[in-house]
Amino acid sequence: MGMDSRNDGGDRPFWMTVPLSRMTRQQWESLCDGCGRCCLHKLRDDETEEIVFTDVACRLLDTTTCLCKDYPHRQRKVQDCISLTPDMLKDIDWLPPTCGYRLIQEGRPLPWWHPLVSGRADTVHEAGVSVSGRVISERRAGALEDHVVEWPGECPPGADGTQAPDIPSRE
Repeated sequence: MGMDSRNDGGDRPFWMTVPLSRMTRQQWESLCDGCGRCCLHKLRDDETEEIVFTDVACRLLDTTTCLCKDYPHRQRKVQDCISLTPDMLKDIDWLPPTCGYRLIQEGRPLPWWHPLVSGRADTVHEAGVSVSGRVISERRAGALEDHVVEWPGECPPGADGTQAPDIPSRE
């Protein structure tokens, strides 16, 4: 398993033993599964406060790999990009149900496809959780209202468990 995946030589992974507020930066960053769902534009209804998802990605998101094209400088280039912290989690209502940060905050286990569990970054794509190939860049999208979708707020079939189903690879 990758570096920092265990807690002080114990047999349980750090995400099960270390409180979010005490994680090292490397541990915290590794909770991100690389799905890209949080990098999609969302709309909030002014009256109901309801969040609706779109299939429009931030201009810095590589829509194939789901990686930020300039992660270290993203906040200078995209004004509303946030740097997620443990303290913010309780107030954020737009993280997808598959998000590692959200799952750990809620005391739930990481799923089988999470890179910390599987040991491979590709399992987030193989499980159908990532936005890879399913989104459009904000530079080409036009009106966000024309791109409202439900899937970013849902967990794909078979992706919610801790045991991997027998799924074919996307290769």
